[in-house]
Amino acid sequence: MDDSQRCPRCKTTKYRNPALKLLVNVCGHAICDNCVEMLFTRGAGSCPQCNTALRRNNFRLQLFESAIVEKEVDIRKRILKDYNKKEEEFKTLKEYNDYLELVENIVFNLVNNVDVDDTRKTIEDYKKSNKESIMRNKSKQTRDALYIDKLLTEEENETRARQTHVLEQEHQKLVSKKKKKEDLLNDLAVSDLPAELVLANYNKTEDTKTQQNSQTIPQTATQFSTGISISASQDYDASDLPSTADVLPYVYEPLQIETSGPVVPNHHELNQYLHYVRKATDQELAAGYTSQLACSRALHEAFNGLFL
Repeated sequence: MDDSQRCPRCKTTKYRNPALKLLVNVCGHAICDNCVEMLFTRGAGSCPQCNTALRRNNFRLQLFESAIVEKEVDIRKRILKDYNKKEEEFKTLKEYNDYLELVENIVFNLVNNVDVDDTRKTIEDYKKSNKESIMRNKSKQTRDALYIDKLLTEEENETRARQTHVLEQEHQKLVSKKKKKEDLLNDLAVSDLPAELVLANYNKTEDTKTQQNSQTIPQTATQFSTGISISASQDYDASDLPSTADVLPYVYEPLQIETSGPVVPNHHELNQYLHYVRKATDQELAAGYTSQLACSRALHEAFNGLFL
């Protein structure tokens, strides 16, 4: 049994107790919920594995089986709350990549306990020197999260409304079907006409109602991203479409690859090399594979970087 699925204090495992709940804190070590209740009755205590001072309200349910993964995810979340700059805030792509590399180094050091004190000092210095930028990006992230929550709520409401409408329609169909059956039985009981004629009139009436309902079903319009709404029964003019007069036509330009090596022969000059390449089968030819492609790729790999 993996040690990450075992409580270090009571030695209980998920194999013995499948309902066992393991909780983790900032140190990344998992402790079962019963031991947390016993060790942290006063709200604070130390980890039984590393003696790190912990608070009870910081414990959370373990999501991953690996304690290292759990610890890294938690540290990454905490670090990215402060290191929240975007690519557009940097002048060059290299500066942005250096910033991302710095974040990864910080996460690595904290996860693997490498230069922890220096790393924490670096974080504190960054938070002091970039306080305004951090707060601005946090507020922006909050607005984005609220907007996403609003969209999700609207989508859930629409889905719930559609489900309710479908259930109401099904209920109405059942009630209508039951009523029609009762009416048919009443007609058969009180009518002097033969039963075959009563059934024929009933079926004819139902077919007429079905045709009328199919003709009155409204055609729903399709809403495109350009704002145009088109339905099957709607006449539209092509002049309503957005103008493409200002859009330049696409011009194909052959791909230029810098190999830093000799020029690779084209497909017509590859015949002298084809006897070094396996001949393509009929199935491969049907799929688009040719011996020239394999030979050209091999020559590209052989010539690439020879002049460096």
